[in-house]
Amino acid sequence: MASFKTVMKSGHPPTLFAAFLYFDFCFAIWVLNGAMGPFITETYKLTPAQTGFMISLPILAGAIMRFPLGVLAQYIGRKNAALTEMGVIVLAMIYGYHFVSSYNDVLAMGVLLGIAGASFGVALSLGSGWFPPEHKGLAMGIAGAGNSGTVLAVLFAPPLAQAYGWQTVYGFAGAVMLIPIAVMIVLAKEPPDHHEQTFKEHVSCLFTKDGWAFSLIYIITFGGFIGLSNFLPTFFYEQFGVTKVEAGRLTMLAALMGSGIRIVGGYFADRMGGILVLTVVLMAAIGSFLALTAAPSLAVTTVLFMLCFAALGAGNGALFQLVPLRWPNNTAVAGSMIGEIGALGGAILPNVMGLSKQYAGGFAPGFVAYAAFTLVVLACLALWQRKWVGAWVGPRGKVLAPAGTEQPVPGLKPATA
Repeated sequence: MASFKTVMKSGHPPTLFAAFLYFDFCFAIWVLNGAMGPFITETYKLTPAQTGFMISLPILAGAIMRFPLGVLAQYIGRKNAALTEMGVIVLAMIYGYHFVSSYNDVLAMGVLLGIAGASFGVALSLGSGWFPPEHKGLAMGIAGAGNSGTVLAVLFAPPLAQAYGWQTVYGFAGAVMLIPIAVMIVLAKEPPDHHEQTFKEHVSCLFTKDGWAFSLIYIITFGGFIGLSNFLPTFFYEQFGVTKVEAGRLTMLAALMGSGIRIVGGYFADRMGGILVLTVVLMAAIGSFLALTAAPSLAVTTVLFMLCFAALGAGNGALFQLVPLRWPNNTAVAGSMIGEIGALGGAILPNVMGLSKQYAGGFAPGFVAYAAFTLVVLACLALWQRKWVGAWVGPRGKVLAPAGTEQPVPGLKPATA
């Protein structure tokens, strides 16, 4: 088993760090409206359904933007794509600070926040691009742990909103975005795993069954993570009557667990196989969703969400151990496509919870619906792996061939230099 130091020596740690920081700050901005949900709801006297839609809009916008940014990165380079995106985000935050003054403005700002959510595929591909196949799971887990930006948002946005007004938080966010821009310029190097391909070859993952299979799994793991991360401040505030700042802190505990465990999920996926890890975490997620329907106490609910987020985070890491094995020549595009569909699942969840609260009087039906969907995807995974193992991946989802050898990938033409 390779040590962490050995893994780091096999790639380019400064680029990995820059990718992590880029994703981390982008993720924090992406979920700002969710972190400030109780403040916005109180300001405009929103119904539960309106709150759910307001929270889900940045997720939806970010999901739609992920794939185009991934394609753009294949042509201008992942580092350049990241810098371009972060520059646009700064401009969007300036707009939010000066011009958001109504519920419709909040919805428009939600679309602009979605720009930050597009960073996913580019960040993971940039961070892992220097690492060999047998270590990509851990590298992607580290880059993907940038979803800990949720922790930054729910930890800092509520107290800042309470002290200075929630619109001012957009201004603070734009200023701190200059940090990852500087780090990206100084530390990051474009990975050498770029292959010249036609546009059709770049988007080939759109037309494969495996791409959609991965996307369905990611709807559960990442969709659940981002959807719940955005909705939990409102959930804790309405369900248990805690203060807005306390709701953010409770959300932070769950989000921190999910972010950190993503690295562990990628690490164990490298060692034990991504398919095996995914099977375990999906079963754990089902149990967590069902347990939450019992409406336990605040303490028990918080622990259950921490366990749920740990399962979802590990699943995110495990899935993206498999992505570069299946699409070794266009990981950024494939990752962006899968991330796009997965984030769409996250946009559904706050709406389902809001409608459940408004029309059923509680959140339990929403948790049951997600548990049922997870069970269906788990059953499908058992069928899909029969075709995957031996074709492009080894038993339980480990690397099929030794490092440095060509891996047969059905439906994908070998890249030409």
